[in-house]
Amino acid sequence: MALISLVLELDAIDADRLSDALLEAGALSVSSEDPLAGTPAEVPMYDEPGWNDDGKAEQWPRLRLRALINDGSKAQSPAADIVLAAAVSAAGLAIMPEYAIEPVDDDDWVRKTQAQFEPIRISERLWIVPSWHVAPDASAINIALDPGIAFGTGSHPTTKLCLRWLETHVKGGETVLDYGCGSGILAIAAAKMGAARITGVDIDPAAVASARDNAARNNVTAEFLDAGSSLAMEADLVVANILANPLKMLAPLLASHTRPEGRIALSGVLSAQFTEVEAIYSPWFDFEPGVEDDGWVCLSGRRKSGR
Repeated sequence: MALISLVLELDAIDADRLSDALLEAGALSVSSEDPLAGTPAEVPMYDEPGWNDDGKAEQWPRLRLRALINDGSKAQSPAADIVLAAAVSAAGLAIMPEYAIEPVDDDDWVRKTQAQFEPIRISERLWIVPSWHVAPDASAINIALDPGIAFGTGSHPTTKLCLRWLETHVKGGETVLDYGCGSGILAIAAAKMGAARITGVDIDPAAVASARDNAARNNVTAEFLDAGSSLAMEADLVVANILANPLKMLAPLLASHTRPEGRIALSGVLSAQFTEVEAIYSPWFDFEPGVEDDGWVCLSGRRKSGR
C-alpha cells in the first residue's frame, strides 16, 4: 500500500469541519496539531482541544491537519486531490485550501490509523465499535465497523443524525431502504434494531462491497445493490445520507420508493441548504422541523397518501 500524508493549515472552525469530512471522503486517519509547534510562539495545550464549560474555545486558532491517504502512486497524488475536493465540498468550505503532500513509511500506518478510531456512543443504547476494540457496553446495540474508504464511520454529524432517526422510527418488522449506503452502517443499524427487510444502494461498487463485508461482520441480513440495479420496493422507512445536490436530483426516485404514509430522512444537508431541499421534496412529503448537529441538518417527513 502506497501511503501519503496530506498536510494543510486552516482556521480552527474550518479545520474541525474538514477533519470529519476528510475521514468520510476516504482518509485513513486525520490528526491535528499546533502549526506553531517548535517555535517561540507555540501555545502548550495539555488536554484535547475543544470547548470549556463556559462555551469558550480551548484550541489553537489555527490547526495543521495531517490526513493519511492510500495512494496508488508515489510519484503523483490523484487520490489526495479527489479526497480533498470531496471533503471541501462536504464541509461547505468556500475555497480549496492550499496543501502539501509528504511520503509516509509503511511500517507504522496500521497502528497510527487505528489510534484515530475509538468506540463512538450514538445514544444510550447504540455504539459504533471499530473491530479491534472491545464493546464498552456489551448489553447495547453494538455495530462492529472497519473504517475504510466507504462513507459512514459514525463520527460525522450526518451519520449520527440518521442513526438516531432510525432508533426512533424502527419499531420492528419494517422495510428499510438506505440509499447511498456507503459502509452500510445505517442498514446494519436498522437490522439490529429489528427491521425485517433492509436494502442498501450505492453508486460506488467499493462501497457496496464494504457494506456487504460489514453486514457479515455484524451477522445481519441485508441486501446491497449497485445504483444501476433494478429496485422494485416501497419501503416503510427511507434514509439517504448523501449531500444536498444529489438529494435534490433524487427526489422523484426516493419518493417513488417510499410507501404512502411511509417516512423519509434526508441528511448531508447544511443548515443553509435546508429550505431548498425541503421545498423540492414537499410535493411528496410533509416535513417535521429539521434536527441540526454542528451545522448539518436531518430532514424528516411523511409520504403524502395522495401522491
